[in-house]
Amino acid sequence: MFPNKIDQNFVNILLKEYEGLKLEYKQQISSQEKIAKTLSAMSNTAGGLILIGISDQRKIIGIDPEEERYMITAANEAYCIPKATLELHVITISPENLNEEEKYVLLVIVHATQDEAVSVKLPDGNLKIYRRIGDKSLTSSI
Repeated sequence: MFPNKIDQNFVNILLKEYEGLKLEYKQQISSQEKIAKTLSAMSNTAGGLILIGISDQRKIIGIDPEEERYMITAANEAYCIPKATLELHVITISPENLNEEEKYVLLVIVHATQDEAVSVKLPDGNLKIYRRIGDKSLTSSI
């Protein structure tokens, strides 16, 4: 599934796919708690990819890569127990015409957990385990 190079061409290939078990698009991360649930679900299911800077219509809108990197890392640190294993890749998207500026997207590779399930620490202190069902992150009965 992974090319030798994670670049704009790889993003274009991903954009032909719909969200599902192993793929999620986000315009931006607005809630660390919500993204932690996605990290838990993907980690506890089969791993997956989160592509940040993409609209619901699968169009590249771009992001501030450092802000989104911070939000993902902070969510993993604050809410995931144990932490999900992640790889973060900032990808530069070249403009289609010379009047536009380049854009950035963040690809988060979530590795599947090998041993202990990744739980999410809720505001009340309870822990919940999430799993990926289709394109949703749902609580697990385990």
